[in-house]
Amino acid sequence: MAELGLCSRREADDWIAQGWVKVNGEVAPMGLQVLPTDRIEVERVAQGFQEQKVTILMHKPMGYVSGQAEDGHTPAVALINPRTHWREDPSRMRFSPPQLRGLAPCGRLDIDSVGLLVLTQDGRVARQLIGEDSDVEKEYLVRVQYGEVALNVQDAFPAGQLARLCHGLALDGQPLRPARVDWQNPEQLRFVLKEGKKRQIRRMCELVGLKVVGLKRIRIGRITLGNLPVGQWRYLGAHEKF
Repeated sequence: MAELGLCSRREADDWIAQGWVKVNGEVAPMGLQVLPTDRIEVERVAQGFQEQKVTILMHKPMGYVSGQAEDGHTPAVALINPRTHWREDPSRMRFSPPQLRGLAPCGRLDIDSVGLLVLTQDGRVARQLIGEDSDVEKEYLVRVQYGEVALNVQDAFPAGQLARLCHGLALDGQPLRPARVDWQNPEQLRFVLKEGKKRQIRRMCELVGLKVVGLKRIRIGRITLGNLPVGQWRYLGAHEKF
Protein backbone atom coordinates (compact mmCIF):
# COMPACT_ATOMS: atom_id res chain seq x y z
CA MET A 1 0.00 0.00 0.00
CA ALA A 2 2.86 2.36 0.79
CA GLU A 3 4.59 1.47 -2.46
CA LEU A 4 1.38 2.24 -4.35
CA GLY A 5 1.36 5.69 -2.71
CA LEU A 6 -1.94 5.07 -0.92
CA CYS A 7 -0.59 5.86 2.54
CA SER A 8 2.42 5.46 4.83
CA ARG A 9 3.36 2.09 6.31
CA ARG A 10 2.08 3.19 9.71
CA GLU A 11 -1.23 4.27 8.21
CA ALA A 12 -1.48 0.96 6.34
CA ASP A 13 -1.13 -0.94 9.63
CA ASP A 14 -3.85 1.20 11.22
CA TRP A 15 -6.23 0.75 8.27
CA ILE A 16 -5.73 -3.02 8.20
CA ALA A 17 -6.32 -3.22 11.97
CA GLN A 18 -9.59 -1.28 11.49
CA GLY A 19 -10.72 -3.68 8.75
CA TRP A 20 -10.71 -0.92 6.12
CA VAL A 21 -8.58 -2.82 3.60
CA LYS A 22 -9.76 -5.60 1.29
CA VAL A 23 -7.71 -7.85 -0.97
CA ASN A 24 -9.66 -9.44 -3.81
CA GLY A 25 -12.89 -8.50 -2.06
CA GLU A 26 -11.99 -10.03 1.34
CA VAL A 27 -11.05 -8.11 4.50
CA ALA A 28 -7.27 -8.37 4.76
CA PRO A 29 -5.63 -9.74 7.92
CA MET A 30 -2.40 -8.18 9.21
CA GLY A 31 0.67 -9.59 7.46
CA LEU A 32 -1.14 -10.93 4.40
CA GLN A 33 1.25 -11.39 1.46
CA VAL A 34 -0.04 -9.92 -1.82
CA LEU A 35 0.98 -10.35 -5.44
CA PRO A 36 1.05 -7.70 -8.20
CA THR A 37 -2.07 -9.33 -9.63
CA ASP A 38 -4.07 -8.94 -6.38
CA ARG A 39 -6.71 -6.20 -6.15
CA ILE A 40 -6.38 -3.90 -3.13
CA GLU A 41 -9.36 -1.77 -2.08
CA VAL A 42 -9.56 0.81 0.71
CA GLU A 43 -12.82 1.81 2.39
CA ARG A 44 -13.97 5.39 1.89
CA VAL A 45 -13.84 6.00 5.63
CA ALA A 46 -10.04 5.57 5.54
CA GLN A 47 -9.70 7.96 2.63
CA GLY A 48 -11.86 10.53 4.43
CA PHE A 49 -9.75 10.18 7.56
CA GLN A 50 -6.62 10.80 5.49
CA GLU A 51 -8.10 13.91 3.84
CA GLN A 52 -8.54 15.50 7.29
CA LYS A 53 -4.79 15.40 7.92
CA VAL A 54 -2.95 18.68 7.51
CA THR A 55 0.38 19.73 6.06
CA ILE A 56 1.89 22.93 7.40
CA LEU A 57 4.47 25.24 5.82
CA MET A 58 6.56 27.24 8.26
CA HIS A 59 9.20 29.96 7.92
CA LYS A 60 11.50 28.57 10.60
CA PRO A 61 13.52 31.18 12.48
CA MET A 62 17.07 30.67 13.72
CA GLY A 63 17.38 29.04 17.15
CA TYR A 64 14.72 26.35 16.70
CA VAL A 65 15.39 22.69 15.91
CA SER A 66 13.29 21.09 13.18
CA GLY A 67 12.64 17.81 15.02
CA GLN A 68 12.48 16.74 18.65
CA ALA A 69 13.68 19.06 21.43
CA GLU A 70 17.40 18.60 22.05
CA ASP A 71 20.03 20.23 24.27
CA GLY A 72 17.44 22.58 25.68
CA HIS A 73 16.47 23.95 22.25
CA THR A 74 12.82 24.36 21.31
CA PRO A 75 11.33 22.37 18.39
CA ALA A 76 9.79 24.34 15.54
CA VAL A 77 6.39 22.71 16.11
CA ALA A 78 6.10 24.78 19.31
CA LEU A 79 5.58 27.82 17.08
CA ILE A 80 2.36 26.44 15.62
CA ASN A 81 -0.60 28.13 17.28
CA PRO A 82 -3.40 30.53 16.27
CA ARG A 83 -1.30 33.65 17.00
CA THR A 84 1.46 32.65 14.55
CA HIS A 85 -0.90 31.54 11.75
CA TRP A 86 -0.21 33.83 8.78
CA ARG A 87 -3.22 36.11 8.36
CA GLU A 88 -2.82 36.01 4.56
CA ASP A 89 -3.01 32.20 4.38
CA PRO A 90 -5.05 31.56 1.18
CA SER A 91 -6.28 28.13 2.37
CA ARG A 92 -8.91 29.60 4.76
CA MET A 93 -8.44 26.60 7.06
CA ARG A 94 -8.74 27.16 10.80
CA PHE A 95 -6.38 25.88 13.45
CA SER A 96 -7.48 23.22 15.94
CA PRO A 97 -5.33 21.38 18.53
CA PRO A 98 -5.85 17.89 16.98
CA GLN A 99 -3.85 19.14 13.99
CA LEU A 100 -0.74 18.94 16.17
CA ARG A 101 -1.23 15.22 16.83
CA GLY A 102 1.36 13.22 14.90
CA LEU A 103 2.61 16.35 13.13
CA ALA A 104 6.21 15.65 12.08
CA PRO A 105 8.87 17.52 10.08
CA CYS A 106 9.69 16.30 6.58
CA GLY A 107 13.44 16.76 6.45
CA ARG A 108 16.02 18.70 8.40
CA LEU A 109 16.64 22.40 8.78
CA ASP A 110 19.48 23.07 11.20
CA ILE A 111 19.10 25.21 14.31
CA ASP A 112 21.29 27.90 12.71
CA SER A 113 19.39 27.81 9.39
CA VAL A 114 16.13 29.53 8.42
CA GLY A 115 13.47 29.15 5.79
CA LEU A 116 10.86 26.72 4.55
CA LEU A 117 10.06 23.79 6.84
CA VAL A 118 7.30 21.29 6.07
CA LEU A 119 5.45 19.48 8.88
CA THR A 120 2.74 16.96 8.10
CA GLN A 121 0.29 14.40 9.51
CA ASP A 122 0.01 12.82 6.06
CA GLY A 123 2.24 9.81 5.44
CA ARG A 124 1.96 10.29 1.66
CA VAL A 125 3.55 13.73 1.91
CA ALA A 126 6.32 12.44 4.20
CA ARG A 127 7.10 9.61 1.80
CA GLN A 128 7.21 11.99 -1.16
CA LEU A 129 9.62 14.39 0.55
CA ILE A 130 11.90 12.13 2.60
CA GLY A 131 11.28 8.60 1.37
CA GLU A 132 14.22 6.56 0.08
CA ASP A 133 13.12 7.12 -3.52
CA SER A 134 12.33 10.84 -3.11
CA ASP A 135 13.37 12.97 -6.09
CA VAL A 136 11.99 16.30 -4.85
CA GLU A 137 14.30 19.31 -5.21
CA LYS A 138 15.19 21.54 -2.27
CA GLU A 139 16.56 25.01 -3.03
CA TYR A 140 18.75 27.08 -0.68
CA LEU A 141 20.41 30.49 -0.64
CA VAL A 142 23.79 30.23 1.09
CA ARG A 143 25.99 33.17 2.11
CA VAL A 144 29.66 32.16 2.30
CA GLN A 145 33.20 33.28 3.10
CA TYR A 146 36.42 31.91 1.56
CA GLY A 147 39.19 32.01 4.14
CA GLU A 148 39.47 35.66 5.18
CA VAL A 149 37.56 36.80 2.08
CA ALA A 150 34.07 37.96 3.03
CA LEU A 151 33.37 40.33 0.11
CA ASN A 152 33.43 39.47 -3.58
CA VAL A 153 33.96 35.81 -2.69
CA GLN A 154 33.05 34.75 -6.23
CA ASP A 155 36.23 36.26 -7.69
CA ALA A 156 38.47 34.58 -5.09
CA PHE A 157 36.87 31.13 -5.20
CA PRO A 158 38.34 28.72 -7.81
CA ALA A 159 35.94 27.64 -10.56
CA GLY A 160 37.16 24.05 -10.20
CA GLN A 161 35.98 23.95 -6.60
CA LEU A 162 32.54 25.17 -7.67
CA ALA A 163 32.42 22.22 -10.09
CA ARG A 164 33.21 19.87 -7.17
CA LEU A 165 30.24 21.26 -5.25
CA CYS A 166 28.03 20.29 -8.20
CA HIS A 167 29.42 16.76 -8.46
CA GLY A 168 32.37 14.90 -6.99
CA LEU A 169 32.07 15.21 -3.21
CA ALA A 170 31.35 12.45 -0.70
CA LEU A 171 30.03 12.52 2.88
CA ASP A 172 30.07 9.68 5.41
CA GLY A 173 31.85 7.51 2.87
CA GLN A 174 29.05 7.86 0.31
CA PRO A 175 29.23 9.90 -2.93
CA LEU A 176 26.69 12.70 -3.06
CA ARG A 177 24.08 12.92 -5.78
CA PRO A 178 24.69 15.62 -8.42
CA ALA A 179 23.60 19.09 -7.32
CA ARG A 180 23.11 22.45 -9.01
CA VAL A 181 25.26 25.16 -7.45
CA ASP A 182 25.77 28.65 -8.88
CA TRP A 183 26.48 32.20 -7.76
CA GLN A 184 23.47 34.40 -7.01
CA ASN A 185 25.70 37.36 -6.16
CA PRO A 186 29.40 37.74 -5.22
CA GLU A 187 28.81 36.50 -1.64
CA GLN A 188 25.89 34.10 -2.06
CA LEU A 189 25.48 30.68 -3.68
CA ARG A 190 22.29 28.92 -4.73
CA PHE A 191 22.14 25.18 -4.00
CA VAL A 192 19.53 22.83 -5.49
CA LEU A 193 19.70 19.35 -3.92
CA LYS A 194 17.68 16.13 -4.13
CA GLU A 195 18.94 14.71 -0.83
CA GLY A 196 19.27 15.93 2.74
CA LYS A 197 22.10 14.50 4.78
CA LYS A 198 22.75 16.04 8.19
CA ARG A 199 24.25 19.54 7.77
CA GLN A 200 24.95 18.60 4.17
CA ILE A 201 25.48 22.05 2.66
CA ARG A 202 27.71 23.25 5.49
CA ARG A 203 29.82 20.09 5.25
CA MET A 204 30.02 20.33 1.44
CA CYS A 205 31.25 23.89 1.74
CA GLU A 206 33.88 22.92 4.32
CA LEU A 207 35.28 20.36 1.89
CA VAL A 208 36.08 23.10 -0.64
CA GLY A 209 37.30 25.72 1.85
CA LEU A 210 34.10 27.74 2.21
CA LYS A 211 32.48 28.80 5.48
CA VAL A 212 28.70 29.17 5.58
CA VAL A 213 27.61 32.36 7.34
CA GLY A 214 23.93 32.21 6.41
CA LEU A 215 21.60 29.53 5.02
CA LYS A 216 17.97 29.85 3.97
CA ARG A 217 15.73 27.24 2.29
CA ILE A 218 13.41 28.93 -0.18
CA ARG A 219 11.78 26.05 -2.08
CA ILE A 220 10.76 22.39 -1.75
CA GLY A 221 9.56 20.94 -5.03
CA ARG A 222 6.99 23.37 -6.46
CA ILE A 223 6.28 25.01 -3.10
CA THR A 224 8.16 28.25 -2.39
CA LEU A 225 8.63 30.21 0.83
CA GLY A 226 7.20 33.30 -0.85
CA ASN A 227 6.10 36.11 1.45
CA LEU A 228 5.54 33.93 4.53
CA PRO A 229 6.97 35.95 7.47
CA VAL A 230 9.66 34.57 9.76
CA GLY A 231 8.15 32.58 12.65
CA GLN A 232 4.76 32.22 10.98
CA TRP A 233 3.08 29.33 9.18
CA ARG A 234 0.32 28.46 6.75
CA TYR A 235 -1.48 25.36 5.50
CA LEU A 236 -0.60 23.55 2.29
CA GLY A 237 -3.63 24.26 0.12
CA ALA A 238 -5.82 21.53 -1.36
CA HIS A 239 -4.60 22.32 -4.86
CA GLU A 240 -0.92 22.74 -4.01
CA LYS A 241 1.44 19.89 -4.85
CA PHE A 242 5.15 19.36 -4.19
